[in-house]
Amino acid sequence: MNAKSNIARAKKIKLLLMDVDGVLTDGKMYYLPGHDGKMVEFKAFHSLDGIGLRLLNRFGVLTGVITGRESPGTGERAKTLGMSYAYQGFLSKLGPMTEILKDAGLKEENMAYIGDDLTDIPVLKKARLACAPKNALPEVKKAAHLVTARDGGAGAVREVCDLILRSKGCWKEVMKYVKTAHWPSIAKPALKIRLYSKKGGK
Repeated sequence: MNAKSNIARAKKIKLLLMDVDGVLTDGKMYYLPGHDGKMVEFKAFHSLDGIGLRLLNRFGVLTGVITGRESPGTGERAKTLGMSYAYQGFLSKLGPMTEILKDAGLKEENMAYIGDDLTDIPVLKKARLACAPKNALPEVKKAAHLVTARDGGAGAVREVCDLILRSKGCWKEVMKYVKTAHWPSIAKPALKIRLYSKKGGK
């Protein structure tokens, strides 16, 4: 897809959903012993993505994650950035996508999605704006309207955030924040966390 077409798609977006591992992170997982001696999974998130997601929150675009893994860090990151949805442990992502759209009162034509692996393709095919990081699998890039210049976990999500903000005419106000050095606080929506392990696999 060309840039002009992607701008037109981005203008309609009211909800940005994304995978976590390989999208918000570089896909690496670190395991360290916790206080009880059990291994705990750690993830590293990029600050560039954080600012972009905070800005989407400021301008009324809902955000959320649908990931195949369950991690306390993911829930905390979602809460910090004012996300509305954090579905964890769902390798099959169409169910969560449908549930989120219904809850938000939105349609697929209002949704953007960012994914990097095969499990993301079904949702990418439903999204009005389907995005893949530079280092996504070839099959995923083929299903995307936009492939970012940055890798997952290195600012790929920020590129999509900026595209949405620019397409909606918000960039002038964003630059006002830069000029005044006054950054607005984010709204704190009621974050809906869904864990596959707590739903009996449903």
